[in-house]
Amino acid sequence: MIFRWILIAGLLVTAVSCSKAAPQTPDLLRTATIKDIMDSMVDPSGDFMFESVQQIADENGVREKAPHTPKEWDEARRHVFVLLEAPNLLTMEGRKVAQPGQKAENPNVELQPEEIQKKIDSDRSAFVRRARRLQDAASQAMKAVEARDKDALLVANDKIDKACENCHLHYWYPNDKRAQEAAKEDGIVDE
Repeated sequence: MIFRWILIAGLLVTAVSCSKAAPQTPDLLRTATIKDIMDSMVDPSGDFMFESVQQIADENGVREKAPHTPKEWDEARRHVFVLLEAPNLLTMEGRKVAQPGQKAENPNVELQPEEIQKKIDSDRSAFVRRARRLQDAASQAMKAVEARDKDALLVANDKIDKACENCHLHYWYPNDKRAQEAAKEDGIVDE
């Protein structure tokens, strides 16, 4: 009988210690913010992709810039992969916009981080939907990279740009009239 109680007590101690061992929220969620992910992952990868495939018109005519070698296509793939996965990180439950005390770099145009956080929190499903548009565009870019199709990659890059700008127009600088007008001219419509 005493053996049974010792066994039950041992199992309870094990169960309690195992349930406390797994943290509820990874430390990364408390430190990496949406701003951190944008600055360190999305912006550099987006910039790389936008510069990797271009049609350049100048006094010498129109020329194209695109990956040609396997190494260049592999580099493009690495950057597209970041854009494909970044929305998963951006939309993780509990992810904050910025570190406490961080301020907008251009407060005459940009919302403050706490204002952006309120907009995201008030309609989280819209934020997730906008992030998924980036993921969808990056998925098209990945298909183009895997097919080594520079024309399809140029089209996908345009969709990546529009997905990013659409989100920024809503959360980052919704009061920038000039940006809003430019978006209308470029066919960027917030849905």
